[in-house]
Amino acid sequence: MEAGASATRAGGKNSAARPNLAAVAALAGVSASTASLAFSGAGPVSDATRAKVLAAAEQLNYGGPDPRAQSLRRGRSGIVGVVMEDRLREAFRDPMNVAMLDGLADELGTAGLGLLLLTEPGSGGPELSLAPMDAVVLVGCSTQLDRSVVALHQRGIPVVAIEAEPMVDVLAVDLDNRDATARAARHLHELGHTRVALVTLPLEPTHPRGALTEERIAASTAFTSRERIRGARDVFPAIGGVVAAGSSVEEGLIAGRELLGSGDAPTAVIAQSDLLALGVIRAAQERGIRVPEELSVVGFDGVRIEGAAPYELTTLVQPAVEKGRAAGSAIVELLAGQTPAPRAFTSEFRVGNTTGPAIS
Repeated sequence: MEAGASATRAGGKNSAARPNLAAVAALAGVSASTASLAFSGAGPVSDATRAKVLAAAEQLNYGGPDPRAQSLRRGRSGIVGVVMEDRLREAFRDPMNVAMLDGLADELGTAGLGLLLLTEPGSGGPELSLAPMDAVVLVGCSTQLDRSVVALHQRGIPVVAIEAEPMVDVLAVDLDNRDATARAARHLHELGHTRVALVTLPLEPTHPRGALTEERIAASTAFTSRERIRGARDVFPAIGGVVAAGSSVEEGLIAGRELLGSGDAPTAVIAQSDLLALGVIRAAQERGIRVPEELSVVGFDGVRIEGAAPYELTTLVQPAVEKGRAAGSAIVELLAGQTPAPRAFTSEFRVGNTTGPAIS
C-alpha cells in the first residue's frame, strides 16, 4: 500500500511537470535544435520530421517554445506599440481609427508582428518608454510627447508618427489637413458664405467642450485639430465656432445646437469629422433649418454613416487604410535596418448635397 502511494506521488509529480522541448526532441528521436526548427518552420526540416516532432509534442501535451524565451534570445518582443491620443473606448468609436488600424495590422501581421495598443502618457496606461515593444506608432498624438520620444530613442526603438507635429528622428506619415480644409473653406466662399463656423475635434487631453477661443487654440496640444483650424482660417481669418468633446454624431448635435441657437447663426459649418457634421445636420433638422438651402455643412473623412440618408456629405475623403499600411511598412523597414522615406497623403474633396449657395 505504501509503495503504491509512493508511486502515485511520484507519478503525480511527473504529470505536473511542464514538458519541455528537450523531452519532445527525445521522444521524436531528433536533436533539440531540429525540434526547435520544426516548430518555427524557419529551417530545412522535412515534412516527415516535422510531423514526428509535432506528434511527440501532442503526446506530451507540449504547446511549443515559450515566446518570452524566444524574445530574449532574439532581443526582440515581436510587438509594435500603437499610441492613441484618445482613451481606447473612444478611439474605437471613430471609423477612421478602425480603418487605419486595419491597414497597420495588415502590414505588421504579414511580418509576424503584433500590436500593443496604448494611450498617451498621463492617460492611465503604462509609461510609454517602459512598455515591451520593438517599435512605436504614434496616432494623432499630442504635441507634448518629446520627452517620451527621447526615451524611446535612448532604447533604440524606432518611432513612426501618423499626423503628428514634426519630431527629430521620427518618421512622418502625414495628411494634408490644412490644405484639405482650406479647399473646403474655399468651396463655401465661392458659394457666397461669409458667416461660417467651425466644429472642431478636441483640442486638449481632457476633451472639454466650449467656445473656440484664441486662448484655447494657442494652448492646444492636438496637432490635427490645429492644422484643420489653420486651413479654415486661410480662407476665413476670423472664423470661430465650438470645440466638441469627441468625434461622434452626439457631439456634433450638441455643438450644432449651440451654434444654431445663437442670434447670429452661421449659414455654413465646417465640421472636422463626418460624424460631427451629421450631428450638426440633425441639430438643424430639430430647428427646422433646411440643409443645404439655409445651412451648408462640410465634413472630413469620407466615411459611410448609417442613417445619413438622404444626405450625402460634402467632405474631404482621406485614405485611412493607406495611412495605416504606410506606417506598418515603414516599421518593417526600420526594424530591418533600412531607411524608409516619409509619406504624405492627399485628401479628395467630394461635393455632396449638403452645401449650396448662401442665402441672399
